[in-house]
Amino acid sequence: MRPDPVSRTGDLSFADATDALLVSISREDIADRLGVSVATVKQARLPVEAHAHRPPPKGWRSAVLAVAEEMAEHYRRLADQIRAQAGNT
Repeated sequence: MRPDPVSRTGDLSFADATDALLVSISREDIADRLGVSVATVKQARLPVEAHAHRPPPKGWRSAVLAVAEEMAEHYRRLADQIRAQAGNT
């Protein structure tokens, strides 16, 4: 994930707000969280009938849930910060 401009203090610029809105999760982030290779993530995402398909890594639900909760909190902080500054612009 990219650095989180929402965690900065002070006024949130248009560039910072849109950067925060466009933050994304990569396969590398997921692989790091699961302690597996990017190739493992890619293979687990393939259709089950694909020759290269592999089962998902153990603990994938917990890892994906944690990332989803972090992203939800990221967007909640962004919304709160924009709302708090709405009268300033």
